[in-house]
Amino acid sequence: MPGYNLKFQIIVFAAVVAVAIARPPLSNETVDNSQTVVVKETPLDNIGIDGYNFGYELSNGQAHQESAQVLNAGQENESLAVRGSFTYVDPVTNVRYTVNYIADENGFQPQGEHLPSV
Repeated sequence: MPGYNLKFQIIVFAAVVAVAIARPPLSNETVDNSQTVVVKETPLDNIGIDGYNFGYELSNGQAHQESAQVLNAGQENESLAVRGSFTYVDPVTNVRYTVNYIADENGFQPQGEHLPSV
């Protein structure tokens, strides 16, 4: 059967990845469960089929807000214009970084003080 060999390879690959991810830590590895992350806020405003709006904030400083609007709905050049931002804390330096972005027909356009400007 055509494709049988590829399907079998995909299943075997997925199984190997699952086993690798699920394996317990080795004796010389340490696992730090002392920091539990809690969801602080999850604003959600699904405005229907014309777009969406969502966000979340976690107790470890991570946050993400995003909204999108459908442009030229029902036309051949229909597209989605997305605006958002995400924030994360570097675990080594404990510095908080924020990236604001636009993703539209011109591609993904991130901006942040820590990112190089074009």
